[in-house]
Amino acid sequence: MAKATLTISSKTYSAWSLRGWLLCRLAGLDITEKRVEQDANDRAELLLLSPSVLVPRLTHEGASVWDTLAIAEYLNEVYPKASIFPSDRLARAHCRSICGEIHSGFTNLRSALPMNLKVGHKSFPVFSGARPDIERIETIWQECLAQYGGPFLFGAEPTVADAMYAPVTTRFLSYAVALSPQSAAYCQTIAGWAPMVEWRASALAEAEDFEDLDVEF
Repeated sequence: MAKATLTISSKTYSAWSLRGWLLCRLAGLDITEKRVEQDANDRAELLLLSPSVLVPRLTHEGASVWDTLAIAEYLNEVYPKASIFPSDRLARAHCRSICGEIHSGFTNLRSALPMNLKVGHKSFPVFSGARPDIERIETIWQECLAQYGGPFLFGAEPTVADAMYAPVTTRFLSYAVALSPQSAAYCQTIAGWAPMVEWRASALAEAEDFEDLDVEF
């Protein structure tokens, strides 16, 4: 059987690619990465909009699955023992709900703070329209951490929810967003998560294919 393939874009800029890759790691699926080169317009879409570019795409045993939530559900079906969702029914429903929220919302946050693993601002003027998004994300995190005990969103082990929110933590760290102590600690937990350390190292070694994208705030 051919090895599974995950088609991704830039490791520096593509939040959706990161999510798909982390999901495969959570499931324990050994993959071959396939890089799709993007032009400047595609990069703008990857940075600022919803996941309408068909990356990541998982090819596995005859199946071709794109969209991060679809990949999560597929991996959960094929590898149920990996427990990428919480085992408890109510926690699982909670997990799916907050994953759906990050998947379809927070557009102001995405446009104001595009994922870029090669920057590290000491201060950054955050667009006021993104503040409600930041506040809502902090509320989600704090509720999960309080209810399930941390250090990950649903307890001691990472789940799909952590894969979905991981790119947000990179945004908060890259742009020095002021956070509550609980949220800041969660960002550090994700930053120290072994797959994230590996991804970041690859991103920093990644050749720069595009000119910087100018974003108006």
